[in-house]
Amino acid sequence: MNLITVNDINVPELSIYHQLRDNAFTSDNSFVADSPKVVNLLLNADITVKSILATQEYYDTYASLLKEKNIPQLYVTSKALMQEIVGHKIHHNVMMHGTRPEPTPLGDLDDQIIMLDEISSTQNIGSIARSAAAIGIHSYLLPRHGPHPYSRRALRVSMGHISMLKTHLYDDIQKTLMTLKENGYRIYAAEVTDDSTPLASVKVSDKWVLLMGHEGLGLSDEILDLCDEVVTIEMTEGVKSFNVGVAASIMMYQFKHNI
Repeated sequence: MNLITVNDINVPELSIYHQLRDNAFTSDNSFVADSPKVVNLLLNADITVKSILATQEYYDTYASLLKEKNIPQLYVTSKALMQEIVGHKIHHNVMMHGTRPEPTPLGDLDDQIIMLDEISSTQNIGSIARSAAAIGIHSYLLPRHGPHPYSRRALRVSMGHISMLKTHLYDDIQKTLMTLKENGYRIYAAEVTDDSTPLASVKVSDKWVLLMGHEGLGLSDEILDLCDEVVTIEMTEGVKSFNVGVAASIMMYQFKHNI
């Protein structure tokens, strides 16, 4: 490996590591990921990697993995200088600059889809992606105007497992739901209503979309009217709801194993 030693964190080549934060993307769809678990999983995915910034220890430990990749720039520095870049103490020793993969066309998604509407928390975006990958649901449908699944925090929370999913970013939820229905999907909305089906009783179609709403506001009546069925998790009296990430995990598991 041809390592480039870095002793000055302010060189222009490292500006991406300084500037890129959650929800701040460059014109070339760049992203920054950190920690060996996340970076190494991404290295095994079909993702363009532009550079890596890491300690000598990282390069020594994962030399065989890196040799398989054609990465243009491999920067080596101390952990102390890496901490100066991020502005706080870090427990990892590697960062990656990559390019977000192109979204999957809507018509190329799988028969089982987890879909989000107006989710505001980047952490929830990441946790739902990780759960979907673990449960075996490989298509992820998100609004374009919300937190991006390849934002730094979402990648960290997902532990890089977002790279295992087909992602599609939609612009208009109503048009998207109608297209999905035309393509043979049954739309299940996760919401508490007077006539919602208990999760334990739901009969799941072969092709389905599970739609999760905003953390606090849930799904609007307008959106619920476009869905085929509303499903709710049975809860102990006095408990209003689960966190959306927890609810999505429970419901995805039940849907996956109740076809």
